[in-house]
Amino acid sequence: MSDDHKPSPTEIIKEESGFLRGEIGTELTDGLTHFGTTSQSLLKFHGTYQQFDRDDRAAAVEAGESKREKTFIFMVRTKIPGGKLTSDQLLAELDLCDEIGNTTLRITSRQGLQLHGVVKRNLKQAIKRINEIQLSTLGACGDVNRNVMCCPGPFKRPIYAQTQALADRFAAHFAPRSRAYHDLWLTDVITGEKQLASDPFEVEPIYGAHYLPRKFKIGIAFPFDNCIDVYTHDLGLLAIVQDEQVVGYNVSVGGGQGRTPSVAKTFPALGKRLCYAPAEEVFKVVESIVKVQRDFGNRSDRKVARLKYLVHDWGVEAIKAKVEEYYGGPLAEPDPTDVHGFDDHMGWSEQGDGRWFYGLNIENGRIKDTDVMQLKTALRVICRELKPGIRTTSHQSMLFTDVASENKNRLEQILRDHGVVLTSEISEVRRWSMACVAWPTCGLSITESERSLPGMLDQLEVELARLGLSREQFTLRMTGCPNGCARPYNCDVGLVGKARGKYTVLLGGRLLGDRMNYIYKDMVLEEEIVPLLTRVFTYFKLERLPGETLGDFCHRKGKDDILAYEEKLISQDTAPSTITRAAS
Repeated sequence: MSDDHKPSPTEIIKEESGFLRGEIGTELTDGLTHFGTTSQSLLKFHGTYQQFDRDDRAAAVEAGESKREKTFIFMVRTKIPGGKLTSDQLLAELDLCDEIGNTTLRITSRQGLQLHGVVKRNLKQAIKRINEIQLSTLGACGDVNRNVMCCPGPFKRPIYAQTQALADRFAAHFAPRSRAYHDLWLTDVITGEKQLASDPFEVEPIYGAHYLPRKFKIGIAFPFDNCIDVYTHDLGLLAIVQDEQVVGYNVSVGGGQGRTPSVAKTFPALGKRLCYAPAEEVFKVVESIVKVQRDFGNRSDRKVARLKYLVHDWGVEAIKAKVEEYYGGPLAEPDPTDVHGFDDHMGWSEQGDGRWFYGLNIENGRIKDTDVMQLKTALRVICRELKPGIRTTSHQSMLFTDVASENKNRLEQILRDHGVVLTSEISEVRRWSMACVAWPTCGLSITESERSLPGMLDQLEVELARLGLSREQFTLRMTGCPNGCARPYNCDVGLVGKARGKYTVLLGGRLLGDRMNYIYKDMVLEEEIVPLLTRVFTYFKLERLPGETLGDFCHRKGKDDILAYEEKLISQDTAPSTITRAAS
């Protein structure tokens, strides 16, 4: 067998795992602080990643203790379709982060929740307790369908109930069916017996013994509100609405933000429009697409195993023809409707039933208490006293739903009493920004992201104020590596870690999420990013068209034009403050 068709090591691990069981049960009780390589691959399907504290490791090396064992920890991710949960469920997650995590909880860019810093001896307890509150970690990671996203707006309109119900249905249907998850995490006795079947599809009717070639992501959006970045998903569904009902969906395929550093054949991509699916047929169409990826996705090279590479290699028409074979009939052309709006759902909004919801911006999704802001404590008080519904957003923030009019002031007061800045009081640049976790826990990160972005925004807020651009809305997203967990490749300004303390700066995407940005400069030192962006904003201030957004301006001007202007300013050796005064 040629290397081009030889299964990757991960494929062999999946095949020999007995449907995701492997040696996890044995290693859970072996007394070690970590799992072996095979179990690490399988644990992802169960919703957890083995990591280590890279700050602690760096300190050990610096102290000449390089042989000291790494401080192994685990990230545990809860899969929450559409970001919908209850106050009691959030309180239980907050209890977990205090009792067996690192005392913080994190909202992900896919509407899930993550515990960080869980040690191996507490791993089973974490997963079991998450299931006891009717949530799950199954399929939150691994080569399966991940958390299904949809608009979290709790509006009392049929179209929102329809899309949430569809997200729930997809999540249940595409979850792994193997008994391994239940046996390993939800029972008191761990069995090492592997599940066998003469026909793998008897155990896993969608996935079989090999599951998918790579992770698979589904998102559902509205044309008037693309708040979940529908074109960044492997499979995107854009709801077509008539008379307050979703009558069908435009289906797009091949989105994906990740790429592998220094591997030219990998790339980020936005989904391409494939077809229109009537509401009553969309489930069958989606299942057909998943099966096409299952059967034809690359199982030899994981770097090019996502659906976007199959779409790139085959072309949309060939993909459509193959999906039609699995579907059993022709697929209609996409409806002309496309995305034209984006709502982050922050601040107060009426639900349509006499109640309200409040969107609270949570910087980079990190829920914690500090000396100046006790966000975690505030959330506990709100959940216990007011008992709102909870929704998480794709920008790592939170909605409190079903709030009675008489409780609006009380909710804001609780936040203020704990030093939490209200959404109306934060800057636009901070509101529309987000960062991935990166150092010290993510093993893929090259440099900082979550810990660096707030300081950059402090500086950028000052420069934007001097330019008179404080109210401009634009998306700014930062990642610690090119894998793109914070979706940096379709935003107005993307910052992607390229080397320690150095970033690729991307411009020209836009808030609507339907256009890729381009590389403006590479290997930019962290301390040079704000001065660089200040020069770009200066040019934007001087030559923007009426109503033009930053992303549209950068797209219209292009890289070379903006570079020429920036180089002119640099050659004049003009400081940012002088530039600002000139632009004003």
